[in-house]
Amino acid sequence: MSRDSITRRAALKTGAGAAMLGAMAPTALAGEPPVVVGSATQAPGLYEVLGINPVINAAGTITNWGGSLMPPEVTAAWQEASRHFVDLRTLQDRVGERIAERLGVEAALVTSGAAGGIMLGTAAAVTYKDHDLIRQLPLPPDRGLEVIRQASHVDCYDNQVKASGVSLVDVETRDDLERAINDRTVMMLSYNFLDEEGRISREEWVEVAQAHGIPTLIDAAADTPPRERLWDYVNMGYDMVIFSGGKAMRGPQDTGLLLGRRDLIETAKLNTSPRCWNIGRGMKVSKEDMVAMWATVERFMSLDMDAQDREWRGRIDSISDALRHIPTTTFETVMPLIANEVPHLLIRWDEEQLGVTPGQMKAALAEGDPSIVTARIHGTGEGGFVISVFMLEPGEDAIVANRLLQILEGVSA
Repeated sequence: MSRDSITRRAALKTGAGAAMLGAMAPTALAGEPPVVVGSATQAPGLYEVLGINPVINAAGTITNWGGSLMPPEVTAAWQEASRHFVDLRTLQDRVGERIAERLGVEAALVTSGAAGGIMLGTAAAVTYKDHDLIRQLPLPPDRGLEVIRQASHVDCYDNQVKASGVSLVDVETRDDLERAINDRTVMMLSYNFLDEEGRISREEWVEVAQAHGIPTLIDAAADTPPRERLWDYVNMGYDMVIFSGGKAMRGPQDTGLLLGRRDLIETAKLNTSPRCWNIGRGMKVSKEDMVAMWATVERFMSLDMDAQDREWRGRIDSISDALRHIPTTTFETVMPLIANEVPHLLIRWDEEQLGVTPGQMKAALAEGDPSIVTARIHGTGEGGFVISVFMLEPGEDAIVANRLLQILEGVSA
């Protein structure tokens, strides 16, 4: 067994996971061989019992890898909430009020992820003027309701918009937008990370929407930090703004925030659980997730962001310094302008001389023990190899550096 494997296994034996494993030991863990760490013997970890190997996350806040890891303040709030029964409607209101007050926005709702926020925000735009429509969603196509977006703003979350029975209308210029608006237009949609791809600025988009009295929704799921983004778009005039709770804010992965205009947020509540006879009943947010998301916002707002930035850049320096002696390697710190706006390490090397491509590097890291997952982040260009450091746990930057070093030295020998 490698030293790195032992490090990863040992990391699973703390906190709530250890308590759970203790409770499971007489049954689920019976017969599992112990793991020896130094002179200590430990029971198999929770994921090991399931036959799953945890990974080192050098990819970022990727949903497929679990988003982020909840810090102690958040898990403590989640556990405290799990010990009591409360009225979920009242809790939904109170948590929303606290979050809205903390962020300086009119209203807030904890949703089932950012995608849940998109679906509920669209439902709110369709039904806020007529609550009788809530029971009728999704509306039949012959109602002809439309949501306008820029042609460049096409993404996999379009299905959450169309779920209410609307059709999407694409425009490219401001003139196109003005011509597309009609009495069937219920909302104007934006995906913030695609903003640079479009020809209509955010300011123009909001200006036109306000002139015609049309609600706007912008998905800014991964757009923190900086934390100012949590209220910037509301202040810019967007009626509904969506953030993921389980990305850089490090709340539960299945949470999100829908922020903005009170009448729309209140209507979004009517379109989701714990209420029934609506399209969002299945998008339940537990009492634990509501409280944990409140704790997440409080923690995020109190963080020393400069210190966190220094920590991330220190990890970049640690990895870069370990590789500088490798021929042809160069290093650059890159910062996406929209979404995932944190420092990433971009490594370049002569692929022919070293005999390894970025694709081969990605596969070799993923296939190792422990597996290290990486991803190309939107806004980091196309060349080179990207390492995301802000989801690394303490000490994992050294493991990543060592593996990169082994792969580059191995193929260049």
